[in-house]
Formats: sequence, C-alpha cells, structure tokens
Amino acid sequence: MKILLLALLLLSHNVFAEPYAKADAMAGKSLIEKNCISCHASSFGGDGSAIYTREFRKVSTSKGLVAQIRNCNTMLGLKWFEDEELNVAKYLNNTYYKFTE
Repeated sequence: MKILLLALLLLSHNVFAEPYAKADAMAGKSLIEKNCISCHASSFGGDGSAIYTREFRKVSTSKGLVAQIRNCNTMLGLKWFEDEELNVAKYLNNTYYKFTE
C-alpha cells in the first residue's frame, strides 16, 4: 500500500512539473536572439523584453507560455520543432517569468 501511495505521489508531481524542465535554455536564448527580438523591439521598444514584463501580459502559467510560443511559431512560420519551442520557454521562464509549474 505504501509503495502504491509513493508511486502515485511521484506521478502526480511529474504531471504538475513545468512542461520544459529538461529543455536547453541556452539554445532557447539563441533562437530568441535570432527570431524574436527585432519584432518585440519594434513593438515595445528597447531590447523588446518589455513584452515579457508588462503589467497586463498575456502569459500567466507555464502551459500558457508554451502555448504563446507555439502560437508565435505558427503565425511567423518559424517551423521550430517542439523541443525548440520548449527551449525558448525554458529560457524565457528562467529569465522573466519564474513559473514553478
């Protein structure tokens, strides 16, 4: 019984873990520098990072962050693979958002 309870606890922890926990943040940073900054800077000024820190930003969860990145990927025709999207999410979360799940 204790083993079953422990297994369920471990599984439930993984369900709620950030979706990009094993991603490569430095690879994500490179993708952002190459594909995102110019657009964000033209819309928000400076280096474009205000899009991530504005008071009424759209993103409020880890899953929402991944969804927004996926949306940009699709709309801009970047053709990133899922692992690249997750790399970007990890970098943005580490740098700006700080979501824990």
